[in-house]
Amino acid sequence: MTSIRGMVLAVSAAISLAAVSACKTGNAQQRDTARARKGVQPKTQVASLSGNTSAESAAVLPAGALSTQGTGEWWMPGRDYSGSRYSTLNDINTSNVANLKVATTFSTGVLHGHEGQPLVVGSTMYVVTPYPNLLYAIDLTKPGGVLRWVYTPPTSARAVGIACCDIINRGAVYADGKIVYSTLDAQTVAVNAATGKEVWRVRVGDINIGETITGAPLVVKGKVIVGNSGAELGVRGYVVALDLGSGKQVWKAYSTGPDADVLIGPEFKPFYPRDRGTDLGVKTWTKDQWKLGGGTVWGWISYDPETNSLYYATANPGVWNPDLRPGDNKWSITLFSRDPDNGHAKWAYQFVKHDAWDYDEIMENILVDMPFNGQQRKLLIHPGRTGFVYTFDRTTGELLNAEKFQPTNWALRVDTKTGEHIEDPTKRTHEGVVTRDICPSSTGAKDQQPSAFSLRTGLLYIPAHNVCMDYEGVEANYIAGTPYLGASVKMFPGPGGYRGELVAWDPIHAKPVCSVKEDLPLWSGVLATAGDVVFYGTMDGWFRAIDAHTCAQLWSFKTGSGIIGNPIAYKGPDGKEYIAVYSGVGGWMGAVAFPDVSIDDPYTALGVAGAVPDIKQKTGMGGMLYVFTL
Repeated sequence: MTSIRGMVLAVSAAISLAAVSACKTGNAQQRDTARARKGVQPKTQVASLSGNTSAESAAVLPAGALSTQGTGEWWMPGRDYSGSRYSTLNDINTSNVANLKVATTFSTGVLHGHEGQPLVVGSTMYVVTPYPNLLYAIDLTKPGGVLRWVYTPPTSARAVGIACCDIINRGAVYADGKIVYSTLDAQTVAVNAATGKEVWRVRVGDINIGETITGAPLVVKGKVIVGNSGAELGVRGYVVALDLGSGKQVWKAYSTGPDADVLIGPEFKPFYPRDRGTDLGVKTWTKDQWKLGGGTVWGWISYDPETNSLYYATANPGVWNPDLRPGDNKWSITLFSRDPDNGHAKWAYQFVKHDAWDYDEIMENILVDMPFNGQQRKLLIHPGRTGFVYTFDRTTGELLNAEKFQPTNWALRVDTKTGEHIEDPTKRTHEGVVTRDICPSSTGAKDQQPSAFSLRTGLLYIPAHNVCMDYEGVEANYIAGTPYLGASVKMFPGPGGYRGELVAWDPIHAKPVCSVKEDLPLWSGVLATAGDVVFYGTMDGWFRAIDAHTCAQLWSFKTGSGIIGNPIAYKGPDGKEYIAVYSGVGGWMGAVAFPDVSIDDPYTALGVAGAVPDIKQKTGMGGMLYVFTL
């Protein structure tokens, strides 16, 4: 094991990775044809289990989920308020997807990880880059796409050395003639979608104490909902609502602290007794540790117009060493339902009490109405970092089911009556003790890369990891704006001979229906379409299309760099359907591919170097938009 000093140096380098470099229709014949056209493809393993994969699942999105965007457009990060990443376009389908070819490409001019997704509004595509967070507007009416304008925000280079886990950006949102997104140095900007002129720009966080913003905002009822990043630097998490017209703050809800700060009042009604009480955001911490409590909100936000409810989940508690913060540490690793008008919490569910593994739960919360046990229910489906997929009644916060979707041993199961995970006590971590072979690792059974839900199959398509770890809590001291970790972590491939898996999950019966095993962990998002095709990318640059019913591969294409972005579908001005995705490896795990990040020490990059020591031989840095069509 490395020394504490060596670990801290490695963690410091990893947490500033950016600074290191300046941070059932398809058949065998169709698949063989696709392989012949593109050359020999890496082998993938397809597993299948019996289950309901028919449209009889009667899944629907909540009324108003699409706002006013057109069928062929993509205005929001997850396409709709529900975060479904489902396109109703079906010109590209299982019968012809093998004929996809590149329509055009666009270089962003920026290396590092390209997470997030472009937007399409009318005849314009909008692309946001990693730091320095350029915003491009591309004219889709011109052959190959022509640049209409570029907006360059004034961003501070100090954020590059502060940001954890690469200098990525997860995208923008369109509303009321504006493109709204956040910059790495914790500003949020609104740009005129037609002209590229800045409408307003406000500072949301303070980079001096380690705050950055990497997540995509969501606009709800004239308010821009934004969350902060930086839990690995002792930042106190929150979400803030800004006025869409002016950028002025409307409300702010912290993740830790007294109820007045967390916006918990008499309307707060958690389903489980363990989440009830007064000022739990203070009482479940030791002394003032809640002020460094983490619980940042750097992931995805959903909204249900029918119940007027926001949904998001919070990140890990501040300092990874659990012995330095006794207590349940509320409201870290917690799913919140809030009223967007005033930010007041409606209910909450803490996934993990007193986290000992860095199991952030900022993942997507997909909202869908489906029959459950013979009764139509308003569901929220959350594929978790913990290794479980959780299905909730989103009106009450009741957990309906929770089952494992990847090798998971830190907990045996979840008791839906109490909401508690039944833990294996031998897998709980402590200071000065190396706890070995914990599954999943701190990167989770999945990280922020978002799943997609098909209204045709009723299945959730999850980009998963199979990585485990050894974990030791170590001493940590808080210094504002510097890493505040308190753990030494080494990761390695999990059991089964694979590191990634695309899982088609039945949320009603809580089981997989089929899957595709991949060599490397999956770090890209997923797209599902009405053509019964599911698209995703791999960290070594393969962009794949599979059958939504069987998971059989139908097509793939090798891009220039690893894919950690999220594909979208749109209809161009010419009436044709297009599929677009970013290529550009990076993010927490993908940054191991960067030339200046060493793989000699498996503890490098918060431990992920041990999980993907071969990634440098499989891909390199990039920054490209690829667009495909028939």
